[in-house]
Amino acid sequence: MNRSELIQRMVLNEMCDDYENIDQIILPNVAKDCAKLGITVERPEIVKALSELIEAGLAKAYLLSSREPFCTEIQGTPPFDAVEVNFRNLLLPNEKGNGFPPF
Repeated sequence: MNRSELIQRMVLNEMCDDYENIDQIILPNVAKDCAKLGITVERPEIVKALSELIEAGLAKAYLLSSREPFCTEIQGTPPFDAVEVNFRNLLLPNEKGNGFPPF
């Protein structure tokens, strides 16, 4: 398994139990787990992994709202170019991603 695949699997693992936000949950937890392996990972690499997971059909992005519908699927990959402070973009593996083999 190469570095890119490892990070993709770690990102997918972070999303497996609930809708998660890149800046609130995914990035800090993956960075912490990677550090235990002696790997430094930064936000652009996590964004790349998320984009690849969405493109591969392993994950989907959603927009959170305080009004109905409270959660709307986003087609494709949302723009992750800025650190999010309102945590409105959420990610979740789809059925294919939930069946992705663990590492």
